Amino acid sequence: MSIAAVIQMTSGDEVAANLAAAALALQEARDLGASLALLPENFALMPRNEASRRAVVESDGAGPIQDFLAATASRLGLWIVGGTLPVSVPGDARPAACCPVYDATGRRVARYDKIHLFDVDLPDRQERYRESDSFAPGNTPVVVDTPVGRLGLSVCYDVRFPELYRQLVALGAEVLSVPAAFTAPTGRAHWELLLRARAVENLCFVLAAAQTGVHANGRETYGDSLIVDPWGAVLARRPKGAGVVVAALDRELQQATRVSFPCLQNRVL
Repeated sequence: MSIAAVIQMTSGDEVAANLAAAALALQEARDLGASLALLPENFALMPRNEASRRAVVESDGAGPIQDFLAATASRLGLWIVGGTLPVSVPGDARPAACCPVYDATGRRVARYDKIHLFDVDLPDRQERYRESDSFAPGNTPVVVDTPVGRLGLSVCYDVRFPELYRQLVALGAEVLSVPAAFTAPTGRAHWELLLRARAVENLCFVLAAAQTGVHANGRETYGDSLIVDPWGAVLARRPKGAGVVVAALDRELQQATRVSFPCLQNRVL
């Protein structure tokens, strides 16, 4: 069995401090036996305002945040799913919310750009989000072979769109990653429910790494990082506060479950 780690952070508006915190957490994940670790959405910067976000946009494949991920993966011999960071998009003033994957040598082996952008007004609250003002949407589902299984990539708001995960499973996904910065109100209502549903309906493990606490812009994120098995059981969780949780992923049991309970084969649509 392989061990996966999810990392929970309370990222601020200083990239250097966030990278230092991420480095310590990734080291802890490796010390706990993980072969792959997932960082949360916006792990390197939870910006105070849009200007501070624009200041850290990187070109594809080059920049301090991407260099950190590659160097840390190589130094630790650890696969890293790099949450998200803003990466420039040719022909668009808005960057992509890019989720890169680095192998244990520090080589980038996959890039997923968040497809579903969070454009909502929260019911009964004075909270309004227009993520599409700041980011360009991606359009391509991505899977990659890793030591913990064939990994389907997604980000935060994607978790509300089951059709994306069906596409990932059609591409062979056995494990689903969900780095997130879920709002506190929506997290309380739906976070665990959605993650366990995506696990059960696809008979996949789900790795969900979250932001938690109050950030520089005054917004609160929910936390509750989880690792869920294909039957919907929560294998590990961290409700609040920064930290690392790990779990062993029994892929032999997963494959046996997919054979004995063949709901993926029983689909008619």
